[in-house]
Amino acid sequence: MRILVLNHEYPPIGGGGGQAAQDIARELTRRGHEITVLTAHLVGLPRDEVQEGIHILRLPSRRKHPYRAGFLTMAVYILAAVRSGLPLIRRWKPDILHVHFAVPAGAAAWILSHLTGVPYVLTAHLGDIPGGVPEKTGTWFRWVFPFTKPIWRSAAQVTTVSEFTRALIRQNYPVDALVIPNGIDLEVINPESLQVHDPPQIVFAGRFMPQKNLLELVEVLALVRDLPWKCSLLGDGPLFQEVKRAITDHSLDDRFSLPGWVTTKQVLAYFAQSDLLFMPSLSEGLPVVGLQALAMGLAIVASRAGGNVELVQPGNNGYLADPGDREALSGALRSLLSNPVALQNARLASRELAARFDIRTVVDKYETIFRGIVT
Repeated sequence: MRILVLNHEYPPIGGGGGQAAQDIARELTRRGHEITVLTAHLVGLPRDEVQEGIHILRLPSRRKHPYRAGFLTMAVYILAAVRSGLPLIRRWKPDILHVHFAVPAGAAAWILSHLTGVPYVLTAHLGDIPGGVPEKTGTWFRWVFPFTKPIWRSAAQVTTVSEFTRALIRQNYPVDALVIPNGIDLEVINPESLQVHDPPQIVFAGRFMPQKNLLELVEVLALVRDLPWKCSLLGDGPLFQEVKRAITDHSLDDRFSLPGWVTTKQVLAYFAQSDLLFMPSLSEGLPVVGLQALAMGLAIVASRAGGNVELVQPGNNGYLADPGDREALSGALRSLLSNPVALQNARLASRELAARFDIRTVVDKYETIFRGIVT
């Protein structure tokens, strides 16, 4: 089967949605399918390359940062994807389009599908759904919401990554989405050891954006400064300097490491030297870093936001707390950081829980959908 993937973010740029698209594409390629990806270009990256059998075409988008895509960047991507996608479809003749994010890729897929007759499957992640990340996209959706409805209605199938995102879709669009979680390759991502480090190592990975609540993370860790721990904050974004100042204000510079934007391979290398993933997010779909943490056997302390609840069994592999509840978050951290046995048991439980998200099971579901549409 020939599958054309549309996503404005694809590693090494973007966040979890891009990584999820890559993970699915890799597994489909291993099964003998032909995959071409239309994504956005960033200075320094090749415009046309083949990675692990996947043909990647990076289109002009005016994107300036790996961690952020502005409204103009997304609009340029739509135009570029249509302009490049139309002759590609006529020449390559894909069987189906797999689209990640209703906005912007969904808009390009809607146009291409209507012009060529090739059906598309839409996978929604969070920020492309009204109300998913209101602090980031609330203003955008006031203007574009009426124009997004045909994108959802015209899809041959809508999928989404969690029950939380499915509920948001139902509130806004007359479609019934099928939940297929993001997946993880448990054979590739496999920890060498689940022994607890001394001192315990805490890690965060993601964009330094308001929805990730990193200033709260610093405040909560300041509440457990009496315990031994080190913390690595992996990523970059507009709040980077503000987070650094908050760390200095609490006199915690010797406890934190901020290496900046890192690749997926580097994230996994940090995870291999860590014990606990801390995610106090205000909103999440189903975070890929959370799945990677499960696969690497990290305990998880997270906010009870969106798909986070599907990654944590409280009291087993970690704890959940309401977003902004510093007392509950610090209490959860304290219970694990002060008890190496409990922390190691949580790590073991995470690795067991990871089996739910095996990429092979995830791609089985997509493959069934694709074949049902094409045949």
